[in-house]
Amino acid sequence: MDVVRRQLGENTRAVHLPQVPVPEQQPLGTPVYRTAAFAFRTSEEYASVLNDERPGYSYSRIDNPTVDAFARAVAALEGPNLPTWPAAQAFASGMAAISTVFLTFARTGAHIVASAATYGGTYSFLRNVAGRFGVETDFVDMTSLDAVRAAMRPATRILYAETIANPTTAVANLPALADIAHETGALFVVDSTLAPPVVCRPLEYGADLVLHSATKYIGGHSDVTGGVVTGRADLISRVRQVRVDTGGSLAPDEAFLLRRGLETLPVRVRRQCSTAMMFAATVSRHPGVRSVDYPGLPQHPGHTVARRLFDAGPEGVRFGAIVTVTPHGGREAGMAFADRLRLAQIATSLGGTHTKVSHAASTTHRQMDSRALESAGIDPGAVRFSIGLEDAEDLISDAYVALDSLGRPLGARWTSNARSGWQSSSAAGARSIRSPAPAPRTYCPPWIPPSTRSCPSASRGTAGGCRSPATPGGSRSAGTASCRRWTPWPRRGRRLLRDRAAPRAA
Repeated sequence: MDVVRRQLGENTRAVHLPQVPVPEQQPLGTPVYRTAAFAFRTSEEYASVLNDERPGYSYSRIDNPTVDAFARAVAALEGPNLPTWPAAQAFASGMAAISTVFLTFARTGAHIVASAATYGGTYSFLRNVAGRFGVETDFVDMTSLDAVRAAMRPATRILYAETIANPTTAVANLPALADIAHETGALFVVDSTLAPPVVCRPLEYGADLVLHSATKYIGGHSDVTGGVVTGRADLISRVRQVRVDTGGSLAPDEAFLLRRGLETLPVRVRRQCSTAMMFAATVSRHPGVRSVDYPGLPQHPGHTVARRLFDAGPEGVRFGAIVTVTPHGGREAGMAFADRLRLAQIATSLGGTHTKVSHAASTTHRQMDSRALESAGIDPGAVRFSIGLEDAEDLISDAYVALDSLGRPLGARWTSNARSGWQSSSAAGARSIRSPAPAPRTYCPPWIPPSTRSCPSASRGTAGGCRSPATPGGSRSAGTASCRRWTPWPRRGRRLLRDRAAPRAA
């Protein structure tokens, strides 16, 4: 055997390929470092990087250049008006970010004050995981500053709020809550997933840490999961150490997608907020709706606070893109309403290009019992809309037809018989889920120009006719004041929507 070989063997040559060239020109796209390990010139360099004695990368569970690029980009958006630049850490999911923050700053015997209307996953972690390790949590109404003050204790380590609560859309008074937290020596941590940096930046209002489920608006396309926490460098350093020890690290491919999503974040969110405003204002007028929760509506309890804290663009104040619609009829009506939508899709997550809906009590907040739901202000029939990039008129029509169909017995279809109103195509005994709460009255969708309306003065608002909710569905009556049955299709008309009011097949 020749010990000294002049040429390497084929297997060695295949493994030790030439080094990848580093271009002198800066790439516009973020490079993806799809590697688990990094090589060192000496053992001393390896040890010093691993012990954080010098900058560098050793193992992607600890740090990765692509992941760091994403985290730094989020920090840049979160703190443009801060006196010192914030730091950030990225995670494999929003819940990984949330749980790591609690694990970092809450030990056995610690007390946490959190919003009663908090995200269901956060509620479950605090109740079922943190509680096992001797961490006590009180869930209170974050919109009541007196209730928050009363809940604070000397042992309180974290005051945890959501900028816009999920799904109630309650708006947190961030400056006031920050003062309450700091008076007792607690950290003020804010989940701002529903209000990304182009809507609100909690660090500028006194928050110590702000976190996001980056899966939502930051990624923006429902194709990646991730989380991120931003704040002072000393706090983020402690968060990083727990992340390294617990392993909730973000992968480089996901980091690339999330960083790319940041480049279109303002464009997407601006349109989503504008559409949500139109959708909420219009759907709230439907007689089958018990309530619509959206901070942009003047009657919303947090409207004034939102106007003060949220950013404004050429389109006006951005109030977020989450709209919660509660029809009359309770839990059954809420689930039926979601089932009968055809453009808005029943799907997990939020913040993507598609409009998504979820019946909150049975999905996102399934961890809460009836008492907890009531305490959080979540109606059993509430349906959360995450507004996407579709045309507002199409989404409104989709919601109107689904709401109208709640007066129809399940399994039945409307006929053209004006006297009968509807005729069941299923077996006798089909049950109606229509709530008797809204009294029958004529009304018309408000987005049609007034010049084309021909409704009675008490029910103006549609083109070529109007409609009575007592007899939804049916044909248009152009140029007449007698309110026959008419369904409010968008101005372009969509055959897609014509027969969608029937429940989806199982």
